[in-house]
Amino acid sequence: MENIERYKHLNKYLKDKFGERTLKICIDGGFTCPNRDGLVGTGGCIFCSERGSGDHIKSVVEISTQVQNYFKTYKAKRANKFIAYFQNFTNTYADLNTLKSKYDSALIDDRIVALAVATRPDCVTEDICKLLKSYTNKYYVWVELGLQTSNNVTGTIINRGYCSEDFTKAVSLLNKYNIDVVTHIMVGLPNESLDDLKNTVDFINLHNIQGLKIHSTYVVKNTVLEKMLNDGSYVPITLEYYLECVSYILTHISPNIIIHRVSGDAPKDLLVAPTWNSHKKWIINGLDKLLRSQDLWQGMYYYKNK
Repeated sequence: MENIERYKHLNKYLKDKFGERTLKICIDGGFTCPNRDGLVGTGGCIFCSERGSGDHIKSVVEISTQVQNYFKTYKAKRANKFIAYFQNFTNTYADLNTLKSKYDSALIDDRIVALAVATRPDCVTEDICKLLKSYTNKYYVWVELGLQTSNNVTGTIINRGYCSEDFTKAVSLLNKYNIDVVTHIMVGLPNESLDDLKNTVDFINLHNIQGLKIHSTYVVKNTVLEKMLNDGSYVPITLEYYLECVSYILTHISPNIIIHRVSGDAPKDLLVAPTWNSHKKWIINGLDKLLRSQDLWQGMYYYKNK
């Protein structure tokens, strides 16, 4: 029983789907965000740094060059199949011609078998879904939607700039075109209780999604959240509490959902708090130990709540 798969890992899912190990090429598409340029807000979410979620992406060169450069690195020797992953900011926030040009610029190598696009729920339209659908004949396509929490009050606190109802609309549109949906849930947001987290899990279970990313809330330099930390209005969660919350999410989420990650990776040179976030092995090993010791597995309480 020690080797039982306690939850559905992305790596295994991709290996089963493509027959071998499949890795991501993280791409900076040169996008911005409607929560930064003034359309719906400025400054972005309170936890978001100047570079968005892809702080580790150092390149600012053309998309095709980013892909070419990746294939020159040692990482490209670790697999034969790859995913073009548009990560930074809102990767559907442009006109259709621009979007197609950017996506096409990444899909320049026969070893690329999938296209993954991270975006906001309020930046998903029918035309964008049609464009993404046009790639599915050749590529596996998924869209990542940042939900973080179903609590719209918390959404206002973190300056999310959209409501949970927007998430429902976006998922419905993507479902209509049979495009897989991966959503993000964050643990440890300001003022959030365990009950808020439980409500978010219940909310996610009401939707037809295929993947989930679980993130800890971490504080990076030069963000509003750092100011809140410094003035005492935000206190980071402990590793123990985070592991408790992740185990709750896993045991109550649909057993059919693929778990893309169970922790968020902050750049070590930007991380302010909590310090445990920089120790990924602590998180992974701690979670595995917790799940084994309590004999927990993904979805074990899901049907009881339906």
